[in-house]
Amino acid sequence: MMARRSSIDGLPEDVRRWLERALADSNFSGYQALEEMLHERGFAISKSAIHRYGQKIERRFAAIKASTEAARMLTEGAADDKDARSEALVALVQTELFESIINLQEAGEEGIDPAERISILSNAAKNIATLSRASVNLKKFQMEVRAKVEAAAAAVDQVVKSGGLSDDAANAIRRQILGIVG
Repeated sequence: MMARRSSIDGLPEDVRRWLERALADSNFSGYQALEEMLHERGFAISKSAIHRYGQKIERRFAAIKASTEAARMLTEGAADDKDARSEALVALVQTELFESIINLQEAGEEGIDPAERISILSNAAKNIATLSRASVNLKKFQMEVRAKVEAAAAAVDQVVKSGGLSDDAANAIRRQILGIVG
């Protein structure tokens, strides 16, 4: 059985685009006013339908915002001692997978074949498992690098102190070393 098509999907594209902008401008609220404005334009769309559509658009905006933030992290700075670009890339892929799952759920409402839906979810689950392992390995790598740097800082600290430098000088050198990953 196919789900009923959204009444908003039947709107002319320019009206639908106007509604999307109006939803964003109103911070995804004011559905009664939007219902009245659509009625003035000759369209009978309920505030419940506008709310459901608004939730879908809001989820997409949130996913775009997260992807944009991840892309910004990817391009920050040439040095990548903390492997921030890999971390941002993992976050970007996670966002894309999340958006794909949302789209799949919405497609389920529109009558996608259940066998195809299971196949898509199975592939997504495998990709999520791979991504999760990559994320865990990245965190492990970051912790190992941090531990090595801290051990190196402690060793330098001992050498510096035994060489007669003041505690302030030793601490300054230690902060410089730890600044690489901190």
